[in-house]
Amino acid sequence: MIEDNIITEEQNERTVLVGLVTQQQNESKANEYLDELAFLARTAGAEPEKRFLQKLDYPNPRTYVGTGKLEEIRNYVEDNEIGLVIFDDDLSPKQVSNIEKELKVKILDRTSLILDIFAKRAQTATARTQVELAQYQYLLPRLTRMWTHLERQRGGIGMRGPGETQIETDRRIILDKISRLKNELKDIDRQKSIQRKNRGKLTRVALVGYTNVGKSTLMNVLSKSEVFAENKLFATLDTTVRKVVIDNLPFLLTDTVGFIRKLPTHLVDSFKSTLDEVREADILVHVVDVSHPQFEEQIEVVNRTLREVCGASDKPMIMVFNKIDAFSYTPKDEDDLTPRTRENIPLEEFRQTWMARMNNDCVFISAKQRTNIDELKRMLYDKAREIHAERFPYNDFLYQKYDEDGEIR
Repeated sequence: MIEDNIITEEQNERTVLVGLVTQQQNESKANEYLDELAFLARTAGAEPEKRFLQKLDYPNPRTYVGTGKLEEIRNYVEDNEIGLVIFDDDLSPKQVSNIEKELKVKILDRTSLILDIFAKRAQTATARTQVELAQYQYLLPRLTRMWTHLERQRGGIGMRGPGETQIETDRRIILDKISRLKNELKDIDRQKSIQRKNRGKLTRVALVGYTNVGKSTLMNVLSKSEVFAENKLFATLDTTVRKVVIDNLPFLLTDTVGFIRKLPTHLVDSFKSTLDEVREADILVHVVDVSHPQFEEQIEVVNRTLREVCGASDKPMIMVFNKIDAFSYTPKDEDDLTPRTRENIPLEEFRQTWMARMNNDCVFISAKQRTNIDELKRMLYDKAREIHAERFPYNDFLYQKYDEDGEIR
C-alpha cells in the first residue's frame, strides 16, 4: 500500500513555509507567493507559524535551499515541534528525499498542497475522478521515496530486493489505475459533450477568474441559485451550469474552477471537461478581485491560462471588477508627501486608469452587496442578444419560448 504524503484530517496542523528569492523572482514577489501559499495552507487545515526566505540564483538541486538555511529550518522545526514544512515550488523526488532526511518531518510542495485541497473539495464523482487521476500522476515518480521503509527488512533467500519488487508492483498498479481513470474521464467528457449539444444553440456564458475572486457568489446572484461559496481558495471544483433569463433572453451561465499561479500540469490535464466548458463558451466573464493588492498579476495569470490551456483568448469578454465594497481608501492629509499608491487613491480615480480604455467591456460591482448588478446584466444582455441574433436572424427572439433545456419550442 502506498503511504499518502498529504495533510491529515487534523485541523490547524502547525507548519512553516519556505520560498526563494531568485533572479526571476525578487523579494517582494517571493513574499506575495508566500502570502498565497499561507492562504493555501490554511485552506488545507494547517496553520503557518513562520516563513523562511533565501536568496539564491536558482534552487539547490539537492535540497532546494542551501545547507545553512536548511539547518536553520531544522533547528526551528525541532525547537517548536513543527510537523510539516511546505515549499512554494515543486520539488523533485530527490529533493524531497534529501530534505526529509535532514528535517525528519512531513514535506509538501506547492502541487501536493493544492492536490490535497482538491481532494477535500471534490464533491461529485466527476471531480473526484479528476482529482484522483492528478494524484496518481503526481505520485508515480515518487514511489522510490515512499518505499524507503522497506530498507529495514532483512535480506536472504527469497527476500532479495523486497523494496524494489514492491515499487515495481506498485508502479504497475498505479499505471493501471491511471489508465482506468483516463478511460473514465473520456466517458465523462463524452457525456458532457452530449449534454452541451443537447443544450441547443443557446448562448453560453462562462465565469472565469483567479481563485477566490467571487465567481460562485456572482453565479448565485445572477442565477438565483445556491452554489456553494466560501472565502477560501478553490471553494468549488465542480462545474455548475444554470439557465439565466434577462428580459426574456435566456442563456446558460457556467461557474468554473478558479485559476492560480503555478497551476500544476496534472490538474490541467485532469480537468479537461471543466476547461471544455470555457473553450465552448460564447462569452467569457472575467471576474477580478479589485481589492486584491496584486489583482493585475492575477489578471495576467488568467489570461495566460486562457491562451495556453483553454485556447479561449479570442472570445468576447467582459471584465468584472468585483469586491468594490472591500476597496479601502484613506484620504491623505494635505501635508502628506508620501507617494501615491493603491492604498491612498480612491476607487473612482483608480477606475479611470487603464480600465477606462476598455469602453463598454468593463464594470465595477460588488456581488456580495449586489452593487451595479443591473449594469452587468445589461452588458450580458447586449452581448448575448448579439450572438443570439446571429444564430436566429429570421426569428424575433424576444417572443420565442424555451423549454427547460434551452431549446426553442
